[in-house]
Amino acid sequence: MRICNLGSGSDGNLTYIETLNSKVLLDVGLSCSEIIRRLSLLNVQPQEIDAILITHEHVDHIKGLDVFASKYHTKVYVHNKGLWAVKAKLKKSEQITFVPFDDLDFFIKDLKISNFPLSHDSEYCSGYTFLENTKKVSILTDLGYTNAEVLSKIQGSVLVYLEANHDIDMLNNNPSYPLQLKHRILGKRGHLSNLAAAQVIEQLAYTGTKQIMLSHLSRENNSPEIAYGTICAYLKERGIEEGKHIKIATTSIYPSYVFNIN
Repeated sequence: MRICNLGSGSDGNLTYIETLNSKVLLDVGLSCSEIIRRLSLLNVQPQEIDAILITHEHVDHIKGLDVFASKYHTKVYVHNKGLWAVKAKLKKSEQITFVPFDDLDFFIKDLKISNFPLSHDSEYCSGYTFLENTKKVSILTDLGYTNAEVLSKIQGSVLVYLEANHDIDMLNNNPSYPLQLKHRILGKRGHLSNLAAAQVIEQLAYTGTKQIMLSHLSRENNSPEIAYGTICAYLKERGIEEGKHIKIATTSIYPSYVFNIN
């Protein structure tokens, strides 16, 4: 499996996943032209994409969906509980082939996909795991908190893209954010803080995860250095050393690491 995050955060989310026989995108929160440009960095042509999977209907996850899916006739997979909300944001929904799914696992060629609900202020938000043979990758961003169900779904993943959206003190002390917005972000239907992400990573470190990619970092209320430092310090206090027991890096608004998982 080859996987690369091509953009993460409120400016637009885009992740590429490839197996021997399948090529899919998770979210298309950039313009169609920018999606094509970033795919070209991986030597992938837009017409090669077998499917687009959508997490939820917020614009930073579907900005390029209208143009890309209608132009290249790409199938779009959306959980049936959130399908209407995605369609409502589009102008060309009648030109797009949607494939609704429920809570059951499904395949796109040789790629097995599981989904699970995330708590977020959208109509419905999906987290995903991708399985090729025995290698599992999980992606979960845009969630206010985790629970036992979410943790059970992602356990055993060799690679996890996990939200670390904000530093709580930076958010609370940000004068440009109104109180209502702060409450939304900090709430159970908001976004994971660095501390909350650290608590998830602590659990994953004991279940075989080798690599964490901190994702969906806020430009106003976080930084890669703060997220990394906070999380590593939390883990070190609990006997988990970054680089030895688990590796941690960050995504950004630009393409990041390419992982080849054999």
